[in-house]
Amino acid sequence: MKRRLFALSTAGIVGALVLTACGGGSGASTGADGVTTIKFVAADYGSNGDNPGQAYWQDLIKAFEKKNPKIRVDLQVINWNDIDAQVKTMVQNGNQPDVLQTGGYADFAKSGLLYPAPEVLSVATEGDLILAMADAGRQDGTAYGIPFVSSARMFLINNELFRKAGLDPKKPPRTWSEVTAAATALKRAGVEVPLGVPLGKEEAQAEAFIWMMGNGGGYQNSSGAYAINSLANVETFTQLKKWVDAGLTEKSPAAVNRTDLTKNFASGKVGMLNGFPGQLTELKGMDVTWTEMPGAEEKSPSTLGVADWVMAFKKGGHKKEIKAFLDFVYATENTVRFAKTYNLLPVTQSARTALATDPATKDLAPFLEILPTATFYPLSDPTWPGVSAQIKTQIGSALDDPQKSLDTLQKAAEQAGR
Repeated sequence: MKRRLFALSTAGIVGALVLTACGGGSGASTGADGVTTIKFVAADYGSNGDNPGQAYWQDLIKAFEKKNPKIRVDLQVINWNDIDAQVKTMVQNGNQPDVLQTGGYADFAKSGLLYPAPEVLSVATEGDLILAMADAGRQDGTAYGIPFVSSARMFLINNELFRKAGLDPKKPPRTWSEVTAAATALKRAGVEVPLGVPLGKEEAQAEAFIWMMGNGGGYQNSSGAYAINSLANVETFTQLKKWVDAGLTEKSPAAVNRTDLTKNFASGKVGMLNGFPGQLTELKGMDVTWTEMPGAEEKSPSTLGVADWVMAFKKGGHKKEIKAFLDFVYATENTVRFAKTYNLLPVTQSARTALATDPATKDLAPFLEILPTATFYPLSDPTWPGVSAQIKTQIGSALDDPQKSLDTLQKAAEQAGR
């Protein structure tokens, strides 16, 4: 199983399909006792059986129901491998949940199935959302996606390998030319992979986007039209190709997934790569430096931000109950607890402040600092999931022929938008 987020998803995760916590209803209902039941479907962020999502949500729901005795929450937690297909079936059968927490909202919003976020969040909760993330939840000017958890990327270097190569870890590379110089020195020092560039299908769309942004590129232009084959992006892959051809990366980046490469970094085989907060646990005790992304001529103007989403479906008609539940979910103590449990970043200002001042989460400080300025995928575009899927499997070929491969992806993206 793979967390959608750290693709904000992080590492490969295995989880079981989890059963409902409060009975088997398929949607919201109000009983003779005046108790309203709302259906909540959530993705499982547990890893290899640790910290299963069911346990977190059952505990939170128990506290919520105690405070709100007239509302019952019917919970279903589903692993990331299955949630998209199962939710699609629910919606097709007219059994959509009242509240859904998953990786994307655009298709549901485009189909008119969702409440606008201001209708299911209190003014205080909505105002607490980090603005860059809240904006990423807008479609045609209206917020439908409510950010739930987030992540951001930073450039990661192995300080021990840097010193072995005669490099100063306190002066990490800021530009692509400096990346070239550092990678060359690491190679001469016998480092197996001086620069990790995972362009395998697991998360190639993220890796490519990070490097594109460093050259002023990206997947869409300022008008919201796809620009995959822009000059900036072609130049980016031309540079990546130079690093590959010089033997400064893994031999076949298009066949290397991020999960495998991060394991190799943790075992001391990789000098530099684009990293994420989910690595913090496995890097405990290692001498590393987290720094800003290097760009073509200067440090990159932005980094990749990723988020998973909450959305509320209109069909059940229980807007009041949904709002009560979501305000409870987004209470500072609950968002902080979730972030700590799963090594993720929060989406509210209050939780960000709490984590930044908590000694127990000091390792998250660099990510918390850059989070408000991160750039997101074109999440509001309902064609993005399909375009992203093609990018994952095909953009690695741009290392062979940047112009041809990016032209092919551009054509496919334009056809998806027709």
